[in-house]
Amino acid sequence: MPSTDTTVPTQARQAARRLLDAAAADQPCPPVRDLIGVDDTGLAYSVQQLVNAERVARGSRAVGRKIGLTSPAVQQQLGVDQPDFGVLFDDMAFADGDTVPFGRLLQPKVEGEIAFVLVDDLAEGSLELPQVRAAVAYAVPAVEIVDSRVQGWDITFADTVSDNASSGLYVLGESRASLEAFEPAEAEMTLEVDGSEVSSGNGRACLGDPLLALQWLARTARDLGDPLLAGQVVLSGALGPMVAVSAGSAVRVRIRGLGEVAFTFSGESE
Repeated sequence: MPSTDTTVPTQARQAARRLLDAAAADQPCPPVRDLIGVDDTGLAYSVQQLVNAERVARGSRAVGRKIGLTSPAVQQQLGVDQPDFGVLFDDMAFADGDTVPFGRLLQPKVEGEIAFVLVDDLAEGSLELPQVRAAVAYAVPAVEIVDSRVQGWDITFADTVSDNASSGLYVLGESRASLEAFEPAEAEMTLEVDGSEVSSGNGRACLGDPLLALQWLARTARDLGDPLLAGQVVLSGALGPMVAVSAGSAVRVRIRGLGEVAFTFSGESE
């Protein structure tokens, strides 16, 4: 259950309960903006914290973060001028070549991204771009499998923030590149589903540079008292449009200069 702490607004606890019940029942729910409004960012993150606290209580372990809404077009669509973030848990992670259980998802879509693995904490100092870059041990190609507990992806900024930034699962590739050898802003990405190219883009589609997205997250996380730490994984944001997928779909993302990652969804009954 979400916290019963009386300092947590009742509407936040109600919104968290709605999302948790949807996940437990494998059945999308109505948006939560009727409970928390569309403009209260702090309240939306309070809902996210309640939902994620329940996940931790059930045994999941936080291993990083994901950045969402890095595309100016998507920000404009949702009427916001900033990204959002969610928490990555250990039980969300899959590896290159895995079969990903489709039954764990409600309304999945896939995005090609660059993931950063940190070698240093980002908790002190000015967090200017050189410091952020130096904190990256290496980059890997990644697929974020976004999902929504909200019916029909009928989301505003408040709905997606509350729903852990519409997180589902993620898949990391095996190839690695240091930032001495790979420039994220210059990356070119293609995403294939069942052998057909369905999305493409580049590093500049992600806030102008995936490292700028990482910097935004580092500063935001520290301001909230939960800074990024060495060893954590950060999904830095989509390099091209997200694409809906079906049971049995084979997904491959190629990022020039970084490598590729591929996996297959299981069938509905598997």
